[in-house]
Parts: sequence; C-alpha cells; structure tokens
Amino acid sequence: MKLLRVKAIAKKELIQIRRDPLSLAMAFLMPVILLFIFGYAITLDVDNLSTVVYNRDRSSLSREFIREFKESGYFSIAGYANRNDEIDEYLDSGKAKVAISIPEDFSKNIKTGRDAKIQIIVDGSNSNTATIALGYITGISDLYAGRLSGSRITPLVEARTRVWYNPELKSRNFIIPGLIAVIMSIIAALLTSLTIAREWERGTMEQLISTPVKTPELILGKLIPYFIIGFIDMIISILIVIYLFNVPLKGNIFLLITLSSIFLFGGLSMGILISAITKSQIVACQVSLIVSYLPALLLSGFMFSIFNMPRPLQIITYIIPARYFVAMLKGIFLKGNTLSYLLLETLLLSVFGALAFALAIKKFKKRIE
Repeated sequence: MKLLRVKAIAKKELIQIRRDPLSLAMAFLMPVILLFIFGYAITLDVDNLSTVVYNRDRSSLSREFIREFKESGYFSIAGYANRNDEIDEYLDSGKAKVAISIPEDFSKNIKTGRDAKIQIIVDGSNSNTATIALGYITGISDLYAGRLSGSRITPLVEARTRVWYNPELKSRNFIIPGLIAVIMSIIAALLTSLTIAREWERGTMEQLISTPVKTPELILGKLIPYFIIGFIDMIISILIVIYLFNVPLKGNIFLLITLSSIFLFGGLSMGILISAITKSQIVACQVSLIVSYLPALLLSGFMFSIFNMPRPLQIITYIIPARYFVAMLKGIFLKGNTLSYLLLETLLLSVFGALAFALAIKKFKKRIE
C-alpha cells in the first residue's frame, strides 16, 4: 500500500465534498438537529401532571392535603370539579391525567382517628406515566399521614437509599449520552454509503479502475475525508451533551474520544461496504438507514432495556455494534469507567471495524461487470 495513492484518493474525495456544499452543511448540521430534537423531545421524567380535584370536604385539612400535591412539583391543578361527572369530562378530554376525589367525612375521620379514604383516578392510557404517578401519589399520601399522626415509632427495618451514578434520577442523563451512538451510527453510514455508488452512477469508476490504485488504497482514501468530518461531528455532539444539556462527564474525555473514533471507523467502513454492494445511491441510502439507525435506536439499550426484551431479541443485540458503544458512553459519562472496565466492548468494536473494512475491500471488485 502506497500512502501517496491513498493521499491522492483522499484529496479527490475532499474536492468532491467541497463541490457539494449542501451535503457538507447537512453533514455538520444533522448531528446538532438530531441532538436538539431527541434531547428535548425524549424524556422519561414525569412532572406537572395535570390534576382535577373534587373536594367535597372543603376543610383546612383537605386543602392542606391538596397543597401537598401542588407543592411537590409533580402535579399541577388543572381545575376543580363541582360534580362527580365533571371528573369524567376532564379525563375524557385529556385536560387532566389524574383526578383526586375527597369525600365529605375526610377531616372528620382524621380528627376521630379513623381511616380517611380518598379516591384517586389515573389515566392509564400511558402505562409508564400512570405507574410513576401512582408512586408519587402513594409517597405524598404516606408523608402527609405520617406528619398528621406525629408517629415517633422506630421501624424494625430502616432502609437508607443511596443512588449512585445518577443521584438526581434524571432520564436526560442516561438517554442523551446514548444519543451520540444513535447519531454517529446514522452519520457514519450515510456519509460513506454514497461514495462508491456515486462513482458507478456518474461513470467515473471506470477511470479509477484504469489507474494503478489498489482496492485497499481506494477504500482507505475514500474513508479518510469522511472520518475527519465524522470526527468533527462527534466532538460537536460531545460538547453539546456536556455544555448544553449539562450531562455530567465523570470519565476521561480523551478515552471517550478514542473509543468513539473506533466506533466511527467501523460505521464508516460499514457504509463503504453497503455502497460497494448496492452500487446505487438511493438503495445505499435506504439500506444504510435500516442497518444503522433502526438497530441503534431500538436494540442498543439506548432507551429500552435489553434485559426486558424477549430472549430472541436479546441474542440479536449481541451483533449490534451500537449496543457496546452505548454501554461505553453511559459508563464513561455516568460512572467514570476507565479502559480496564471497557476492554470487552473495545475489543468487540475493534473487531467489528476491522471486519467491516476487510469485507468492504473484498466486496469491491476493481473491474466492470
């Protein structure tokens, strides 16, 4: 392999990239746009749940109970019902997700030491939101009941909970780092999936074939310019995650960049492989999205826990490179993992990159068929 030939192919590809400023702009804008869309749109945090209240007791105790919900930050009062059927109207129209119905004897039962019952109705159309809301309601009710009773009884078992790695339990902190894997999967595959197919469609591949450039030199020369673009995209994405979304980076940023580069090389090589097989820009674009975006989004553990998937899908995830990259990102961002903890993932991503590059060389035939 001669570096002079690789440099010549890379220079030719850079000239081609400069001639298409729209594609170049999209290459740099797409990560930013995707980060904004996914980063602000995807959240598993549940707060400001719209709540309708039907307070038939109208005492100071019932108002204090309602105030506990308002001040928690998890619930916002959407309105007050005067009749029981108004609750149905709020829930059916979507104006409220939770309804609190307080009976007339609420304060009387509390003062006489009897059980005070209330009715809670939760919109279960979104099961995740409903489950979290029920947990909030139970916690607020228990705290209110404990404060009223003034109980000083020491429990037989006292649990003291500590949350490691994401003490604030913000879904943004574990979702957004995984976004880097999804975005880099899309960018890497799209950037290179059109390179060889474009040469075939424009009829310039015959000129390359007639030169003494060898297949590895051609593949590497086409890959280098897009690696530089992808590397810049990666740095931009990391900076946005840290400084715009305020996701804490507990690990080493240089380790993060190095391991991300390994994943980027594998993704670019996969794009070259797709381009060499399809020989059509439209088909290459469609295949690259299916091969990169969907697995990275659904089967990488980015949002959906792999351990909750059916067993056959869990087995399939082992061949998804984004699975290992997502584990790396979350480990470095949230846990501060060092390379010793990520050796297996690093090895597997390195094997994927080498295999994809080797297959791209093998599948590209330097002849006209």
